[in-house]
Amino acid sequence: MGQSGSTAAITSRRHNSLDPVLTHRSKFKSSSSSSSAGPIFPMGVEEGDDDADGFLVVQGAARDYISDLPDECLACIFQSLSSGDRKRCSLVCRRWLRIEGQSRHRLSLNAQSDLLPLIPTLFSRFDSVTKLALKCDRRSTSIADEALVSISLRCRNLTRLKLRACKELTDAGMAEFAKNCRGLRKLSCGSCTFGAKGMNAVLDNCPNLEELSVKRLRGITDGSAAEPIGPGVAAASLKTICLKEIYNGQCFGPLLIGSKNLRTMKLFRCSGDWDKLLQVIADRVSSLVELHLERIQVSDTGLSAISNCLDLEILHLVKTPECTNFGLVSVAERCKLLRKLHIDGWKTNRIGDEGLLAVAKCCPNLQELVLIGVNPTKVSLEMLASNCPNLERLALCGSDTVGDAEISCIAAKCVALKKLCIKSCPVSDQGMEALAGGCPNLVKVKVKKCKGVTGEGADWLRASRGSLAVNLDSGDAENLDASVSDGAAQENGVEPQTLPTQMPHPLNVASSSAGRSSSIKSRLGFLSGRRIVACTLRRWSSGNSNSQG
Repeated sequence: MGQSGSTAAITSRRHNSLDPVLTHRSKFKSSSSSSSAGPIFPMGVEEGDDDADGFLVVQGAARDYISDLPDECLACIFQSLSSGDRKRCSLVCRRWLRIEGQSRHRLSLNAQSDLLPLIPTLFSRFDSVTKLALKCDRRSTSIADEALVSISLRCRNLTRLKLRACKELTDAGMAEFAKNCRGLRKLSCGSCTFGAKGMNAVLDNCPNLEELSVKRLRGITDGSAAEPIGPGVAAASLKTICLKEIYNGQCFGPLLIGSKNLRTMKLFRCSGDWDKLLQVIADRVSSLVELHLERIQVSDTGLSAISNCLDLEILHLVKTPECTNFGLVSVAERCKLLRKLHIDGWKTNRIGDEGLLAVAKCCPNLQELVLIGVNPTKVSLEMLASNCPNLERLALCGSDTVGDAEISCIAAKCVALKKLCIKSCPVSDQGMEALAGGCPNLVKVKVKKCKGVTGEGADWLRASRGSLAVNLDSGDAENLDASVSDGAAQENGVEPQTLPTQMPHPLNVASSSAGRSSSIKSRLGFLSGRRIVACTLRRWSSGNSNSQG
């Protein structure tokens, strides 16, 4: 319909010998429009769909260069596209569908129990997957051992695996998976119920494992009955270990001690006294470069042990109230390569000028300093600015002692500073005026919940330094947005691409999760607004009662 009576002459290659320039390696269907000078041809499809020869040629047609591209070139193009564009490209023709599937290395699946019958079909198309994410909603029934083993048999080249809320997996399933995927390099599991035996199976069968992240592993037993984890053959290759919210996290002690090449260790909210274990780790592991300690029981004894890690460059101390200036001085005096230091003192006032002065004297390579709930004075800030010429990023949050004089000191001394964040500090517009004439390399200033800084002061700073990005947040609307910002937080790392929309419903992870999260966010935002209204009404009522009295 809508085509003119004249059509392009189509002849079969079986009966004609044509010029090689006009002979294409794909089948064409002729179509012409009354408004165009020549025929329009779709993308090439797979050979041999209709005719025995499988090739048709068009006399006088323009060359279809895209259909002449080798599969390898198309695969490279697909890999540079976004997830949505890849989905759309896979719908163009059968050839593109096949190449897109064979060139996809990342895959994210909704790991509910009904995924099992779809596994053969899925992994016959996506047969080159090396990075796989299996995520299940916490209220749903997840895949079990049979599904994980089936996947491992079809993805023996798997290098990365992420498991989220797969509560039906057991130690036996993890053991079979580890035997089939010995090339695994990265494992991340959260809210799973397998235990120490399953984890040991991975460590014993995956000699190339480099990164291990475990969060809320519920299969680990309590107390002295807990089976130790590690070290296994993976200990020789492990470079990063992250443990989060593990009730009996010290059962990972043999793994931490035996990982001789460990460079990054992160411990978040893991119960138990870690001082003794840190002492042994520091004696056995000399290659540690990055250390995160958040809400764990550690004191100056543990920090003093950490000072034996002479190559330490990044240290995060977050809400460890038993750590004081003494421990920080020990680390600063021996870990002279320190580049990044984050301290959340939880307003205990146990870390202050004494520890920061030691950092300023002994760590000249410091590039990033974040102080939360710590009260430095002009003395320590001036010393840091003078002795750390490479200091580029500075954050001061919840510090009662950081005022206009301290900001003026930073403006005058921190020549290399590029980014400055000030939150909940007694700073006023005078501090902003000082920044206008100092810190020549400053590119971004963020001021939040500093009541003394007005919009006029921020505007004046922007006008004075046109290239400077100034972000002022008075914090008035924070209660309204708090629930949204909290709900939007995600874990670090590269998120795998999701599958095309034409696949069955277990693959549609992103859309369903996004819908649920947006609904929850809207409800929380509504409730937050109601709380603000209630507080306002209470203030009005109290004011009226006082006036009547």
